Amino acid sequence: MKLQSYNELLHSKYRLSLMLFLVLNTAASLFYIYSKKQSKGLSGFPALIIAAFSALLLIWMLLRPRVKFPILNVASLAIGLLWAWQIVLTFDLVFYFDNSFLLISLFSAFFIGAVALSDHLLAFCLHTLPPSMTVIVLDRGHNTLLILFTILLPLVGFTLHHILQRRRDRFTRRLVSQLYEEKQSWSDLSMLDPLTGLYNRRGLDNRLKNVFENHSGNHYILMLDIDHFKAYNDNYGHAMGDQALARVSIAIRDAVRSRDIVARYGGEEFLVLLTNVNEAIAMKLSERIRQYIQELEIPHLFNEQVATHVTVSAGFAPIVDNNFADALANADRALYVVKNRGRNAILSWEKLSHGDLAKPADAL
Repeated sequence: MKLQSYNELLHSKYRLSLMLFLVLNTAASLFYIYSKKQSKGLSGFPALIIAAFSALLLIWMLLRPRVKFPILNVASLAIGLLWAWQIVLTFDLVFYFDNSFLLISLFSAFFIGAVALSDHLLAFCLHTLPPSMTVIVLDRGHNTLLILFTILLPLVGFTLHHILQRRRDRFTRRLVSQLYEEKQSWSDLSMLDPLTGLYNRRGLDNRLKNVFENHSGNHYILMLDIDHFKAYNDNYGHAMGDQALARVSIAIRDAVRSRDIVARYGGEEFLVLLTNVNEAIAMKLSERIRQYIQELEIPHLFNEQVATHVTVSAGFAPIVDNNFADALANADRALYVVKNRGRNAILSWEKLSHGDLAKPADAL
């Protein structure tokens, strides 16, 4: 999709050029038929075909606005040949009365091409080539230099314009592609926690939608909290605290499966979405996370009630009927109970009795 909008813009521009080309040819042919209405025979028959063909094609485009019409080159050549035929028929009638007819006809063909086909070199050439060759042949060398100048000057100008336009188009495409890539990078960064590289809450919400839409089965939410982390920051400093958070996040990510989703949910709080598991597997994965973090042996002398290094407490709960908010609240309550019971442990919401329930408070 990265160039879809730009390609749609180019197609819209192409469509407008074709419609303008048809409108101008319809108007020119009708004016010619009106100005020559007293002429007899088939002298105006090509102009009549041009008017009918252009009008019908224009009506078709208006009735089918969503359909692409890659026919500009074909229409340009067909109408150019019809104008050449019209010049031949008319020249036989005006040869002895109007020696400027050929130049006027040539100017008319180039005028329509210049207005409608300035961005389409091939279509411009296909439209103007038949009238140009016809005028050169009928002129029989009387105004060769003037006719060649009239042909070559706009042709050279439009060729240079076309070259510059192609270079501008390539530059624009590269720019659009670069902007899209930068947008994707910023979008990715906005969904990731810069310290740990884990998903932040926005990234978690984005992944949750995908899980609920594309993955059936039982899912569990695991809430983890580093024990006595405020004391760690107060005594070791925030720089050491950031290092501890980064190492803990790596341990969590290493302990779970690739399909599980890990997010930094708060300052020292992490959330893991365990997908397609039952309670036993959820407990096993949760315990493995706790052990991985404990085995980091990050010194924490102010965690003496639990250990002499960094530990975590955790609670987990199932997601029922895709109700993330309820599951999060239940996992948080289980975590609260673990904190009250001594920390550095895992507790399942499903194993708690009603007497154990309490709302999270200052104990966290």
